[in-house]
Amino acid sequence: MLSGSIQISGETLSSAEVKDICDSLSGHSVRLLSLRGCHISDRDFNRISRHVADCQSLAQLNLNLGVVNNLNRVKQLAEALKSNRSIHSLFLHGSPLTDPGLAVLNPALSLHPSLISLDLGDCMLGDEGMNLICGLLPPDGAKSGLKELTLSANPAITVKGWAHLAIAVAHSSQLRVLNLDYNPLGDHIAGMLAVAVASSRSLEVVDLEGTGLTNHSAQIFLDMVENYPTSMRTLILAENKISSELQQQISDLLSDGEEEEENENEGQEDAGREKEIWISQSNPGSQTILMSTGFEDSLLAETEM
Repeated sequence: MLSGSIQISGETLSSAEVKDICDSLSGHSVRLLSLRGCHISDRDFNRISRHVADCQSLAQLNLNLGVVNNLNRVKQLAEALKSNRSIHSLFLHGSPLTDPGLAVLNPALSLHPSLISLDLGDCMLGDEGMNLICGLLPPDGAKSGLKELTLSANPAITVKGWAHLAIAVAHSSQLRVLNLDYNPLGDHIAGMLAVAVASSRSLEVVDLEGTGLTNHSAQIFLDMVENYPTSMRTLILAENKISSELQQQISDLLSDGEEEEENENEGQEDAGREKEIWISQSNPGSQTILMSTGFEDSLLAETEM
């Protein structure tokens, strides 16, 4: 029986190998299951999905690079997610979901009690899919939602779709990481996103690599960082027509803001730590003190494409 972490990439899985994976899932010993780019028969994919549904330990599921390659598999994954209660992170990068496929998957995503990280990069999504995604970013004070969202390389999304996302991001109090790299955004859409970033109280990382931006967009972000308080700590602008000087200025300002915040919080460290302490009493004869913020521990492995 396999245990702990199962990571297989680009292999054709035999029924015997799938049985080993399913046995481990049945034993509730797997925290990470990554089958990125693997070739799996429809029958075996169904077997894995049924065991994912019942597994109580699984925190991260990586099916990147076309593992979920037809609507029937989308339906099986949706059924698994309806029953599963433990998955924190789901990666479907490079899956040909399209908007109809996401519509099938969306109810399970919306109702999942633990999901905080979702990768839908290169999933052939459009504006209808974006509307569904915005529903996973509930406004401040509503139910819990995503903390990390990847929408890289979905070029069919139009200005209308990106505008809906900007509104959702502006009103979400939970989203911390937003990856939009390799979408043809341009300066107009980037301007809308800058307003969303300025309005957000939680967004810390924004990836706009290779999105067709120019110095015009960079200047807007620079003015925002200089003149308005923001939670953003990292802005990725590589592979755009933006001068290195502007990129460095933005980076320096973000770094300065982070240092100031660290200094302000220095005197509150003890109080903060006290909130994060919890006591495990699984062994009646001993107590184990554990420290965790919750979010970082949910991302168990690299989010490779």
